[in-house]
Amino acid sequence: MPEDPKPEPADKPPEESAEEKAARAEEAVRQALREKVGKIPSRPGVYLFKDKRKKVIYVGKAKSLRDRVRSYMRGGDGRFNVLFLMQRATDVETLVTATDTEALILENNLIKQYKPRYNIKLRDDKSYVSVKVTTKDEWPRIVVTRKIVRDGHTYLGPFASASGIRETMNTARKIFPLRTCSDAVFRNRSRPCLEYQIKRCLAPCVLEVDRDEYERQLRAAMQLLEGKTEKLLADLAESMRRASGEDQFEEAAVYRDRIAAISKIAEKQKVVVHGGGNRDVFGLYREGGFIEAQALLIRAGKLVGNKGYQFEDHELPDEEVLSSLLGRFYEANTFVPDEILLPFDVEGAETLREYLSDLRGRRVVVAAPQRGQRRRLVEMALENAEHAFAERSDETARREKMLEELRRRLGLASVPKRIECFDISHVQGDAVVASMVAFDEGRPDKDGYRRYKLRGVQRNDDFAAMKEVLSRRLKRGLAEGGLPDLIMVDGGRGQLAMAVEAVSELGVEGVELASIAKDRVRGDGKSADVVHTEERVFRPGRSNPVSLRRNSNALFLLQQVRDEAHRFAIMFHREVRSKKRLRSALDDVAGVGPAKRRALLTTFGSVRRIGEATVEELTAVPGINAELAERVLAVIRRPAPKRS
Repeated sequence: MPEDPKPEPADKPPEESAEEKAARAEEAVRQALREKVGKIPSRPGVYLFKDKRKKVIYVGKAKSLRDRVRSYMRGGDGRFNVLFLMQRATDVETLVTATDTEALILENNLIKQYKPRYNIKLRDDKSYVSVKVTTKDEWPRIVVTRKIVRDGHTYLGPFASASGIRETMNTARKIFPLRTCSDAVFRNRSRPCLEYQIKRCLAPCVLEVDRDEYERQLRAAMQLLEGKTEKLLADLAESMRRASGEDQFEEAAVYRDRIAAISKIAEKQKVVVHGGGNRDVFGLYREGGFIEAQALLIRAGKLVGNKGYQFEDHELPDEEVLSSLLGRFYEANTFVPDEILLPFDVEGAETLREYLSDLRGRRVVVAAPQRGQRRRLVEMALENAEHAFAERSDETARREKMLEELRRRLGLASVPKRIECFDISHVQGDAVVASMVAFDEGRPDKDGYRRYKLRGVQRNDDFAAMKEVLSRRLKRGLAEGGLPDLIMVDGGRGQLAMAVEAVSELGVEGVELASIAKDRVRGDGKSADVVHTEERVFRPGRSNPVSLRRNSNALFLLQQVRDEAHRFAIMFHREVRSKKRLRSALDDVAGVGPAKRRALLTTFGSVRRIGEATVEELTAVPGINAELAERVLAVIRRPAPKRS
């Protein structure tokens, strides 16, 4: 019997590729996160995002944990750093608190504990010292310290310059005879030490000392350290006059020397707020992801120091950077002033005020002033932040990093050492001009700037104007040598297409092209909120624009180059229009140059009065003969053409 045919094997399902498996695993993680979000309470607290190794990568606080975490799951507010964070987050943990203030404190503690990758890290630009006055001791002393603890003693500062405060301390010790020895040495002394011999200590360790006099000396020393020198100098001057009037000339000389020493210290202190007051004033400056924050410390109306912080590769918006900075600035029991001034409002300002008021034990004002003396202080902090950024930043390394990021993001063959950017400027097709700015290794090369008057371009044809100016630049580069690595044009796909045509027609090789289009306002026109889209960067051969993260180094550099080209073009356009407006009928007279035109206008005051003058009156002007005078009058008195 013939054997029964074997059944056909069933079709096996196709094996998943590695990419499909990864996508399925990622979707499973996202689904688990979404299910977890639904169980998060709508209460104040702290949330911790973790990566696949269960390492905390971001810590944040929120008034409503559910709403905040859910917004992250939906992509946040459109910031690329949120999307970047969520690509790595595989789990979220939440901790509920009773109040927003408790959430702020807990957030600070957790950031210190875990040091998350995506939170800002306070890297102080230098060490700061404070002054400790051991007021709980029977005979207090003054010492320099770097640690503030709640031990009941009095702390002054912090002071920005360790050398500066030590210089002041040395001055104070020379003129105010207070003890400097430790408690152990003080308790075990049996006779006065050398400090007593040179009159720098009253030796309360072994001698009978007037306690009121000692406290007066202590208060005076504290006044000097706090910068309250006006009253101190006035008291010393009065004591000097009294001693002199009583013929106590040696004592008067001591007061005189003290006044001279204190005056020398006082000269270094700048009064910034009349009427006193303790304030911390914050300023922020950024270039792309590089950020400099400055805090000016004002005590008793005088600027006594500053603190500076630098952050790199942080694309967080300014408000979030400042909010995080403020939350951690006062966490180490730093002196909390009466008032904290900010350049702009930050989220959670009321919570911060309550937290700081609780730390200080009295009400603290947190404000973003818009005018007046307090605004001028904020502007000073902003200026200091910009100055510190320029002073301390490694300019070369920073620019190299920007250029490398630009090469990578735009897909360029090499780092663009020289970038040239072109912009067209006109008003309704009138006075069409173009500008070219050059950046060499990320810095403006003003010797390489060029201005162009357009020749064969019709009105309102930006595309033809762009092609003309690019062709002229490329022809000169081919003839003389020296083409840029990257040519940028201000505009969208149309301007980029003109650049591609110009390069193709001239057979230019090795020059990369890009265009940058300004952001657009998005919305239905009915909402009061204005939403700006991202700036778009177009490259040849790509249908979609290159996406550059907001506040990224690459985008910052492109914007800087584009804005400089626009500024230069506008300046040239205004100059051309100004000359056009100043043109008069005298410009059409052959033989009348700038000197003769100036002489005529100086003599008669206007073109109209020149036209009313006689030949004899005109020839009285130096350089004007009878023939030229008749020519001038013929041109000026010529009827204006009738308008059709």
